[in-house]
Amino acid sequence: MTHMMFFGFGFCAAALAPRLQAKNWRLSASCRTPEKAAHLQAQNIHPVVWPEAGAPLSADVLTGVTHALISAPPNDAGDPVLASAGEALASIAGDLQWLGYLSTTGVYGDHKGAWIDEDTPAGEIGERGQKRVNAEAQWRAFAETHNVSTMYFRLAGIYGPGRNQLTSVVNQTARRIDKPEQVFSRIHVEDIATILAASIERPNAGRAYSVCDDEPAPPQEVVAYAAELLGQSPPPLVPFEAAELSPMARSFYGDNKRIRNQRIKDELGVTLAYPSYREGLKALFEAKDY
Repeated sequence: MTHMMFFGFGFCAAALAPRLQAKNWRLSASCRTPEKAAHLQAQNIHPVVWPEAGAPLSADVLTGVTHALISAPPNDAGDPVLASAGEALASIAGDLQWLGYLSTTGVYGDHKGAWIDEDTPAGEIGERGQKRVNAEAQWRAFAETHNVSTMYFRLAGIYGPGRNQLTSVVNQTARRIDKPEQVFSRIHVEDIATILAASIERPNAGRAYSVCDDEPAPPQEVVAYAAELLGQSPPPLVPFEAAELSPMARSFYGDNKRIRNQRIKDELGVTLAYPSYREGLKALFEAKDY
């Protein structure tokens, strides 16, 4: 039986899980608390309770695992899953048919609004992006050492049910920050699940994929469209220089690039359900998923 182990069961894993269950896969997922374990069990997912950060994972836990998805973010010391579960994963390397690492488009750095793809040399990379670059390198070394078919998915800004600009407009937390020429790429969580499922069907060891929709867009336009769908006036434009942003929020504006997604189409045969924010937000609005 095919058996997926989710290291971290968040937004993306939760979107992929039902697709695998529909094919009678066995699913397991790591978690930290009894409450999360009960939540997983309610979804017919076997919980692997891992309460202590950094504690080594027993190899016995991974018996029968054929696939793994890594979604935990790196920390200052590197990738936490590899640090704690690397030996356990190495022990089942011969059985692993597919390993996916969820990275971010931050690894590309800043390109001042230019179009780029997976082969474009990186621009200036911020601290968060550099951590992802380092984590990808760690997983590549692991994959090469243990001959594990590993793919890297560089995710743009993720949105979906309950996590979108409609939600922020309704909650009155939406802001329209005006930074001339700034664009961001984004991706609907269901399209992420489609891409991951396609890679599982067509693994290409060592390949990296830009996971984004077709249309990079200014963030203030996305907020305005969400407000329009809701029949509300958009929040006022605030110049970037005057916006009181957290250091993390401000760091997002340090990267400006337009990312091509042709590889997911050519190699994985993916057709996006939501090729731009308009289709995605309209579907969420109609389903009242906000």
